[in-house]
Formats: sequence, C-alpha cells, structure tokens
Amino acid sequence: MPGEADIVVVHDAARPLASPSLFEAVVAAVGAGADAAIPGIPLADTVKEVDGGVVRATLDRSSLIAVQTPQAFLARMLRLAHEGDPDASDDAGLVEAKGGRVAVVPGEPANAKITTPVDLAFARHLMAETP
Repeated sequence: MPGEADIVVVHDAARPLASPSLFEAVVAAVGAGADAAIPGIPLADTVKEVDGGVVRATLDRSSLIAVQTPQAFLARMLRLAHEGDPDASDDAGLVEAKGGRVAVVPGEPANAKITTPVDLAFARHLMAETP
C-alpha cells in the first residue's frame, strides 16, 4: 500500500454489487475516528453453536452481524495489524487483535458474497433489475 496513504479500503471481489455510498460510509467512519470500519447486516437466521454434529447453544443473534466488504482502515493500523504472522478471517479481525476500534456501518443486503451458483443467479437478477 502506498506509504502516503492515510485511509485504505479493502474490498472482496466476490462482492461486486457494493454501492459507492457503502465505500463512502466506511471511509467516513474511519475519518470520524475509528481505526477501521466494516459494513454489517443483522442476521435473519437463528444461529447455533455446534460441536461434533450436536447443538451446544443457541446464540443471541441480536448482538451478531454478518460482515461485508468494503472495509476501511487507518493505513498505519492496517500495517501494524499485518506485522508478524497474524491469523484472522479478515483484516478487521487483525485490527481487533491489535486492540483497534472497529466501527460498524449499515451493510447492504444486495452486497451478497458470490460463492455458489445460486448467489451468482441472485446477482444477475439484481443487475438486470438495475436501471
């Protein structure tokens, strides 16, 4: 990433339908003082914790979100988060592990991750509907 960058945005190519306003929202949240910002949407499904094929607990979904990209970061914090040999499912997780403040902005239901043929069909349908 360029040394002169103050804010960096990381986006997953598997989410091609993120709107420009979503990019603006995560950048604005970092500009307002967060170390990082992620879009999130409330979970609609009940979530279970499972161990060996057996339900161990039903999680309270009111405090859970599904995280999307784009994600924005203070460049210095993202560099710090990548030092060493860190492990996380996304860059925001690396920032969390370093004690960074990660803000959440409203995500977009249409910003679905395309990983299956059904996801691709949904995205094609949404794109056909867009004027």
